[in-house]
Amino acid sequence: MKAIVAKGGSEAQDAGAFIMIEQPIPELGAQDLLVRVVAVGMNPVDTKFRKRMEGDKVLGWDAFGIVEKIGEGVKGFKAGDKVFYAGDITRPGSNSEYHLVDQRIVAFAPESLSPEDAAAMPLTSITAWEGLFERLGFVPEANAHSGKSILIIGGAGGVGSVAIQLARWAGLKVFATASRPETIDWCKNLGADIILNHRKNLYEELKAAGTDSVDAIFCTTQMEKHWQAMAECISPQGHIVFIDDPVESLDITLFKLKSVTLSWEFMYTRSMFETDDMSEQGKLLSTVARLLDEGTLVTTRQKTLTGLSPENILAMHVKQESGTMMGKQVLIF
Repeated sequence: MKAIVAKGGSEAQDAGAFIMIEQPIPELGAQDLLVRVVAVGMNPVDTKFRKRMEGDKVLGWDAFGIVEKIGEGVKGFKAGDKVFYAGDITRPGSNSEYHLVDQRIVAFAPESLSPEDAAAMPLTSITAWEGLFERLGFVPEANAHSGKSILIIGGAGGVGSVAIQLARWAGLKVFATASRPETIDWCKNLGADIILNHRKNLYEELKAAGTDSVDAIFCTTQMEKHWQAMAECISPQGHIVFIDDPVESLDITLFKLKSVTLSWEFMYTRSMFETDDMSEQGKLLSTVARLLDEGTLVTTRQKTLTGLSPENILAMHVKQESGTMMGKQVLIF
């Protein structure tokens, strides 16, 4: 089968950063599905992993595909099923014609979406869902939190775009950050109530919007830049969840007087450590698929490339690293 290998430690435009290889179709484990990949999504984890990893690896951790074979321990899936998933960073990624994935982190794909629209959703949906409903503790039910508020920093990014929709569904008043006309419109169309400019001081922006605090913050990007402002924006006994990687040490005592809870969200924790509740990711993806089919959620795909090639993977990495990506990029094979 064909696969695109990324060179560890490389810059995206380095010669040989991405190469096409031929390799055998992998052998099934007992819990595995062998999936013929139809479309893959692009995420910041791809670029971060490429830069930090030693050696070479097939990247790509968002996929829509068709089940070809199942392992002996698999129940609930069969050959021919259309599925979507985010995979496991301890295993080869989905930038290949065929891909192995543990059944516990897979769901049937939304019936109403195209392959490319579905491929845009798994990783960001899992991250947004776990951040909102497992880390921040909100209830994943329609209109469950009327009167509560959340600030989503990085509203137009992949995770922010889904978090806005899920938070709105759960009844929260959504403040989201954006700065360009197109990203402001994007966040509003997804359901954000009020847009704050993250190029300015967020606390001053929040006060200008008519309030001085929010119950929760979902910080998807630039936590160092907004650290002081988050300490000012969060309500006493509030809760903040982070997903990005700080470059420098940060002073958590800023949050002590308000007794603020700080949490990390990393959607690969369950698959990396094969936690007892690993199958929860498959279950929540099934709920996401239902919400997509109902129209409660919409795909965040914004850019599509066609054809599995080093050139296309390169283009996606360059765009991701530009800092201007709105929504998600997808490659359809």
